[in-house]
Amino acid sequence: MASVVLTKSRKKRIEQGHPWIFKNEIESVEGQPEPGELVDVKNHQGRYLATGYYNPASQITVRVVSYEPITTMDKAFFVRKFEQALQHRERFVTGGDAYRLIYGEADFVPGLTVDRFGDVLVVQLLTLGMDRCRDIIVEALVDVVKPVGIYERSDVGVRELEGLDQVKGLLYGECPRHVTVTENGLLIKVDIEQGQKTGYFFDQRENRAAIQPLMKGWGNKSGISLQEVEKDGEMSLVPVNKSGKEVTFPYWDGATVLECFSHTGSFTLNACKYGAKQVTCLDISEHAIESARDNVKLNGFEDRVEFVVDDAFQYLRNQVKGLEEREERAKGDKKVDTSKAMTAGGGRTWDVVILDPPAFAKTRSAVKGAVRGYKDINLHGMKLVNEGGYLVTASCSYHMRPDLFLETIQDAAADAGKILRLLEWRAAGKDHPQILGVEEGHYLKFAIFEVRSK
Repeated sequence: MASVVLTKSRKKRIEQGHPWIFKNEIESVEGQPEPGELVDVKNHQGRYLATGYYNPASQITVRVVSYEPITTMDKAFFVRKFEQALQHRERFVTGGDAYRLIYGEADFVPGLTVDRFGDVLVVQLLTLGMDRCRDIIVEALVDVVKPVGIYERSDVGVRELEGLDQVKGLLYGECPRHVTVTENGLLIKVDIEQGQKTGYFFDQRENRAAIQPLMKGWGNKSGISLQEVEKDGEMSLVPVNKSGKEVTFPYWDGATVLECFSHTGSFTLNACKYGAKQVTCLDISEHAIESARDNVKLNGFEDRVEFVVDDAFQYLRNQVKGLEEREERAKGDKKVDTSKAMTAGGGRTWDVVILDPPAFAKTRSAVKGAVRGYKDINLHGMKLVNEGGYLVTASCSYHMRPDLFLETIQDAAADAGKILRLLEWRAAGKDHPQILGVEEGHYLKFAIFEVRSK
């Protein structure tokens, strides 16, 4: 079998478990390997280190699949990997029939992603090495998972870096366009053909559930309290407003919530499940909002959710502008003509503001612009949080490192005149395991802050 020999001066990343070998780390190639074929990886002294598949057209020239010599990625190889991955998910992912089954490098099959939606699997083949194994991968998945259908969503630009075309379509059995699955006890309708990436983002499952403590305990803000009242000859605790009248709305103690970049409305659903009084669900995409609307209806939350199709940046700015104009009017400044209508719309605030944007920095060169974007949405978002309320914020940009993300939020807080207390700091869920030393897998940052004014 052909081999690649690594340079003496390289960093010892592969010895620390990193599965990528870059073109500039290769001293020489022994033999004539075909693109996509397996090669042995040796150090400069000729000592065996690993086996991986080879693609001279990619800057990541070798991706490691084994630390013991193997000669082929056959069906038995993939069955073994898939059985191990399934065992992990069945142990750690509970309360649902949907999760990321295969997470590329973290499941020791770099370049392959498999998401499970009940009896349907959605597959992404991102590299030449995996693309060559498409039929074997399907056979192995059928043996291990026994799905009714497998659909491919390899319609992503990263394939072009491997010299591959973008493709999508049915690979096995029958796949409806929309599948309904369960997550955190909620019903989620997923569009596997037209939804973003594979149709749904599983990595925030546990983070979505983490907002539960934020959703209740807001009744006092509205002057509502539990009082003993005689009803039908018996004393019982009931919610009563400032006028002494019983409050019959069941979610009187719930938070008001704004979810920006809602996609399918997953945070909105969890907010409603845990008792939110009213949720504003916002996304720039009509298709995303229609998906969110379907999911809200599916779970019976229509009476508590309003939908907004708008650019989140502009929406947040408009609300802050309206809030500032209202505050100027309240000061009684004679220069402000209160007889005229407010020029700015909005001016609303919420108990909880949730920001879960798409990746702003997909390359290292985009970090500077991403910092501006994250600062902008977090600055305006925290300005719209009611005093003592909560900012829930995330970044899925790998190049936005955790320390830089927190620094950016801190800068935003300083400009907004806010003090933030960090209550939760989380990463991706248990179906997105991370290999220690593979920093590229540590992409998701999720934080919950209490927001107070200085």
